[in-house]
Amino acid sequence: MGKVIVDVSPSVDGFIAGPGVRVGRPFGSAGHRLHRWLGLEGATPTAADEEAAKATLATAGAVVLGRRMFEVGIDTWGADGAFGLPCFVVTSRAHEDVVRGPTRFVFVTGGFGQAVQLARQAAGGADVVVAGGAQVVQECLAAGLVAELRLHVVPVLLGGGTRLFGGPLSDEAELEHVGAVSTPLATHLTFRVHSS
Repeated sequence: MGKVIVDVSPSVDGFIAGPGVRVGRPFGSAGHRLHRWLGLEGATPTAADEEAAKATLATAGAVVLGRRMFEVGIDTWGADGAFGLPCFVVTSRAHEDVVRGPTRFVFVTGGFGQAVQLARQAAGGADVVVAGGAQVVQECLAAGLVAELRLHVVPVLLGGGTRLFGGPLSDEAELEHVGAVSTPLATHLTFRVHSS
């Protein structure tokens, strides 16, 4: 069975979006600064940034994300839905599946645990990537479901917004540092998560 991997881009002060997140502004006041390493805002990624981008979904068979991330992101993801994989959206409100090219968004009302379970089944032995938002990441970490944490730490200070680690986390988790690559646009960190 594949592992569950969190892959997100926080600012140095720990925010994955600035204040004012809404449709048309998926990262709030942060704009796309948190994803310049992907080539947004006219930035030119280095070869190391491009490698990190390829690695994001390279071993994935499915993706888990929150409803808010879906709602503010879907209009910016294009006709192919950006992910190219089955995506399981954690929500409290039922919704019909949304299909964008090869990407199918399935809405799961049974909580993050059910979403991860369905994603694992759909992944067929490949990894499951938890792409956000912050609440889904926090819940998966607190439940001990995450095997690997990939942080693309961006050299900006936002001072407010959506905190990546704003909720309760398990005090039993230990992180094992297994990789780091630094570029002018981001420091790409990889940790194995060990839960007691």
